Amino acid sequence: MSISTPGPNPSETAEPIRFDTKLAVLLRADLASWQRLNVTAFLVSGLGATLPEVVGEPYEDADGTRYLPMFRQPVLVFEGEKETLRAAHGRALGRALPCAVFTADLFTTGNDRDNRAAVRAVPTAGLDLVGLAVYGPRNGVDKVLKGARMHP
Repeated sequence: MSISTPGPNPSETAEPIRFDTKLAVLLRADLASWQRLNVTAFLVSGLGATLPEVVGEPYEDADGTRYLPMFRQPVLVFEGEKETLRAAHGRALGRALPCAVFTADLFTTGNDRDNRAAVRAVPTAGLDLVGLAVYGPRNGVDKVLKGARMHP
């Protein structure tokens, strides 16, 4: 009688996955900690909801309990001054990259309808941006984020 041994775990032997795309969030440097977390969560929800290719497969633990899927790649978080956000926003729009925005006005609203109305009420050039999320080819996103620094 022979005993078979399981082969190596594919996740332990496989080469690291390299992505040719980038998911990034840019936050205004003067936000409070709770605001940074809130803005980041809101911004990335827009990417996951509209770009199915950024979402991986559902998770399952060894007991078979299933969990929701998450992004298939890391989300890099950057920070910058108000001018950095304005410039990045313009570059993202100019490159037609998928982009989500969070404006200072959204801290004073309490629901989705009012959030959308607050953004709709302001012309693009007048948006008081406190955060944005962008997705696209790695080099394109890098160019959008020029002048931003990694979040500490």
